[in-house]
Amino acid sequence: MRKYFTVIIHTNLILLFLIIINSPIYSQASLQYKIGQMIMVGFTGTTVPDSLAYDLQNRNLGGVILFGRNINNPVQLKSLTSQLKQLSKIPLFIATDQEGGEVARLTKSNGFDYTYSEYQLGTIFASIDSTIAQASEMAQWLSSSGISIDFAPVVDVDVNPNSPAIGHYQRSFSPNPMTVSDYSAAFINEMHKHNIITTLKHFPGHGSATTDSHLDFTDITNTWADSELIPYKQLIADNYSDLIMAGHLFNEHLDSLYPASLSNNVITGLLRNKLGYKGVVITDDMLMGAISTQYTFSKAIELAVNAGDDILLFATNLGSNNESIVDSVINIVSQKVASGAISESLIDSAYNRIMNLKQKYLTTTSIGKEFASANVPENYSLSNYPNPFNPATNILFSINHSSQVTIKVYNIMGQLIESLLNGELKKGNYRLQFDGSRLASGVYIVILQAPSVLLTKKIMLLK
Repeated sequence: MRKYFTVIIHTNLILLFLIIINSPIYSQASLQYKIGQMIMVGFTGTTVPDSLAYDLQNRNLGGVILFGRNINNPVQLKSLTSQLKQLSKIPLFIATDQEGGEVARLTKSNGFDYTYSEYQLGTIFASIDSTIAQASEMAQWLSSSGISIDFAPVVDVDVNPNSPAIGHYQRSFSPNPMTVSDYSAAFINEMHKHNIITTLKHFPGHGSATTDSHLDFTDITNTWADSELIPYKQLIADNYSDLIMAGHLFNEHLDSLYPASLSNNVITGLLRNKLGYKGVVITDDMLMGAISTQYTFSKAIELAVNAGDDILLFATNLGSNNESIVDSVINIVSQKVASGAISESLIDSAYNRIMNLKQKYLTTTSIGKEFASANVPENYSLSNYPNPFNPATNILFSINHSSQVTIKVYNIMGQLIESLLNGELKKGNYRLQFDGSRLASGVYIVILQAPSVLLTKKIMLLK
């Protein structure tokens, strides 16, 4: 229901289409380009610093996280996110933590409003209707602000009400895992109505911890229970596939050496293979004490990628010596691929999952929204091959009766790139060629319009 139009695939292209979607897509991208998409960073200030702008324009940085320190008011926030998107060559993940209660970046202090915590909603009020209403309101704030990812809902079970990172801040809906699952599902559904990507956190469950992973090593071996997986099992079984955040949580019964975020046993073995999760996995902040006090920067990155994490999260874009963290991570991973310490196939898999999520959520323009109710009669179709392409692709379309037809190509910001066709055509099948040699790599949108008809097709140029 998040797609605005149905694209009908030409029957004589079905085989080609199946080959494309089942092949390792985006393989034309360079290794460094792919690694850049696997990184998300924060930054200081309420405008885009030069260092971050360089990472976006030259290192293919895949995502940015915003904190309260980046937000003054709604107008400034919208301007900031617009600038970030314009600097990025392909659609950019822009994320924040908008759980409600104490952990909320959009608040009354910066021009939004007060929100209730998950615990208030799920346990004190015990009102799923209130949860739906608040999630809907927050989703509208995020959408209008240009933010695409909410690092919520927290699906940690409130096992220990005094847990310093979860229970203490009322970040869990309930001590009952089924209640957590039900309220989280309602939260996710409202976010999806506004095209906001959600994030389940903190896998495999932070609610029983007696220490805070922000500060130091966090061992849940003797407090964690299998029941903390129930929300994940339920939501994954219901086809949840947005994001899951891996916690820096050590449980020797799951992995005797590494915390969940750095554990192949937990991320690939448990989450992907046993629970069947197919979506994107993001780490918690890799600069947290639970990681930074136990591992070197290089080793932590190696372990995270080998564990099966897709996106590595860093709260800042600059290291202690003002070096670019994005540049450092790209160099480290590239070197480890060259040495055999990391398999390039892991990079390809992560990159493909990331790009699939971006295509699903980040490629709808305001132009398309204006025609959301347009009819699509039978025998109208729009497709292209190859996709991704470099530098040209064939635009294939068919119409079921003589009519005036326009075909235009837009970038992800809704700006017109090229008008391919504007004329009267007879019923039939047609082919045009779109040449992207003068354009930057990225997602573009082809729009076919005829009387009472509008079709859209996302295409990707990768150089």
